[in-house]
Amino acid sequence: MSKTLKLSFLWHMHQPDYGDIEGVMRMPWVFLHAIKDYYDMPWILSKFSKLKATFNLSPSLIQQLHLCSQPLKNDYFFKLWNKYPSKLSAPQREWLIKICKSPNYDTVIKPMSRFNELYNLKSFSDAELIDFEMQFLLSWCGNYLRMNNETVQTLLKKERGYSSEDKSILLHTLSVFTGEIIPFYKSLLEKGIISISTTPYFHPILPLLIDMHNVKKSNTHTKTPQNPISFKEDAIKQVRHAIALYKETFGTDPVGFWPAEGAVDMQSAAIYKNEGIQWIATDEAILFKSLGSSLREDLYKTYEYNGLFIAFREQKFSNLFGFDYRFKPADKAVENFIELIEPVASASKENTLFIILDGENAWEYYEQNAYPFFMKLYENLSNLSWCKTVRMDEMLNNETEKLTTLASGSWIGGDFSTWSGNVEKNRAWELLFQTRRDFDNCAHKITQEDSKKIEKHFLAAQSSDWFWWYGDEHFTEFALEFDSLFRQHLRAIYQIMDIQPPAAIFEPIAKHKNTASFMTKPQAHIHPMINAKPSSFFEWIGCGVIDESRLFSTTDTTKAPVQKIRYGHNESRVYIAFDGDMTRLNKEKCSLEIIIEELSESIKIKKGLREYPPGTVLSIGSSIEIALPKTIFANMQTVHLRFVIEQDDKIVQILPGYGALEIDLDEDYSSNWFV
Repeated sequence: MSKTLKLSFLWHMHQPDYGDIEGVMRMPWVFLHAIKDYYDMPWILSKFSKLKATFNLSPSLIQQLHLCSQPLKNDYFFKLWNKYPSKLSAPQREWLIKICKSPNYDTVIKPMSRFNELYNLKSFSDAELIDFEMQFLLSWCGNYLRMNNETVQTLLKKERGYSSEDKSILLHTLSVFTGEIIPFYKSLLEKGIISISTTPYFHPILPLLIDMHNVKKSNTHTKTPQNPISFKEDAIKQVRHAIALYKETFGTDPVGFWPAEGAVDMQSAAIYKNEGIQWIATDEAILFKSLGSSLREDLYKTYEYNGLFIAFREQKFSNLFGFDYRFKPADKAVENFIELIEPVASASKENTLFIILDGENAWEYYEQNAYPFFMKLYENLSNLSWCKTVRMDEMLNNETEKLTTLASGSWIGGDFSTWSGNVEKNRAWELLFQTRRDFDNCAHKITQEDSKKIEKHFLAAQSSDWFWWYGDEHFTEFALEFDSLFRQHLRAIYQIMDIQPPAAIFEPIAKHKNTASFMTKPQAHIHPMINAKPSSFFEWIGCGVIDESRLFSTTDTTKAPVQKIRYGHNESRVYIAFDGDMTRLNKEKCSLEIIIEELSESIKIKKGLREYPPGTVLSIGSSIEIALPKTIFANMQTVHLRFVIEQDDKIVQILPGYGALEIDLDEDYSSNWFV
């Protein structure tokens, strides 16, 4: 008997509801991912007739995709983008430039020569800003558009000297394209190539809405918000509204749900079952907690709980797509994946494997938005005799084992600490609870029409996305925008009730959410010895520090070796030190590449290689320390540096994790004093 494996991919597509009180999207990520990922992902799959997969489309994403057909009306960013630069106010111009500088430098900005040239400018003429805006939007155009759309191809070739007319033509072309996305999914669904699942409407953590004490059930060390109340009725509405939108969009009821963030408990499972949902999915950590054991072979079976089919995500293999394979050539990454999954195939029984992850955010870190990777992956999978890709809906035909209990938790750490426990996260919950209590006290005075408006704001304020960005676990330059959107929903509820909102709702929750949360800038000239040994405190006093560990994703279980960067300079040298787990690096096979963005040049430092500039000092021991002569940066006031650590010719880490390290070479720190 030959071995067999059923392989089921679930690609989760989601964006939070960016709409303000007027319904205008305050950030452009729905439109941008629409032209880069939402069409491309199913399109690449459809090239391979033997393959099938499942796509999860969250309702808040579906609703906002409809708004993308009129971006000048519905998207604040594109309202600014469409203006002639001189018509922008200073804050508008600054915010627009911040958005345009947000793509990944190495894989998106650097390969586009004009984009790279403009990226490092301190100020822009109107003509330069138009070019920058165009290069930004073109950089988001996915492989389908680059290969099939003449307008995109023509404007990419032009590179510079764009006009306002070019902007209008491009935005119109892309707006029309976004209208083709949902019909394309529907056509693949009708052909049986894909299954489509969905998520509770505004992507809430359903178990926390039902019972905030699930926080403690999943992790006894997590602190719960004060005076919690249950939003169980809202939890049911989140599911029912999602089902209604799915039916309106695709003409049929959904078969399955990916609970937001894979968050489950027994009560939420009962809601899905009662509403006619046949399957849900979550993480392997929930399975092992439910079984009370962690035998890997148990993961490759199929299960049901109280008649509800549950797929359990293989954590390691799924995370490889999100975090590891971007560092490998496509053929090597695919070869590694096939080698890993082959032992899961069994000759004695039909094993199953669930690969579940975000379907949009990882690909900009891959070469060509992961097109070479997926083409190679799908080609190889198509040729495997022992592996069959299946849709999640088809898994319902499997024989299942029955679970007697279902543990509470999510796909991150098997608990809910990503959305509760931190002071900021809990403060947001407490404001939500207080707003609900105030509404309940006044509900008898409110008209049915106003109650419907208030309900929508409550459901939107329950989105997991707001709580994700509170606290220190995740960094975004747009934390204040997320914070504002959350509190806008609460303010709107009070305004509809004709009650003055509490002062606390006007006060930002994410007060310190900026680079200061992981970065300390230099305070003085430094003169350290380069010896890669634990240094005297005084050698590096006044240096800048970047805490890279604060930038690691919660779900990235393969943390890179460097966890902290120290840096600074004096009159003649620039100093960099990398601290962390250096045992993970083979010093004989390790190399460091220093990219100087202003020069579009790099310096490669490797044992046995002596081509780097005279005066450079390198030492690798319990840390990596380097001194660079300032003569390298002649006539530069400011320099932007990136660092690539390689081992065995494979990229181990790209630093800093947030972008380029900016060093002001002329800063003399005379205004700073140490006592």
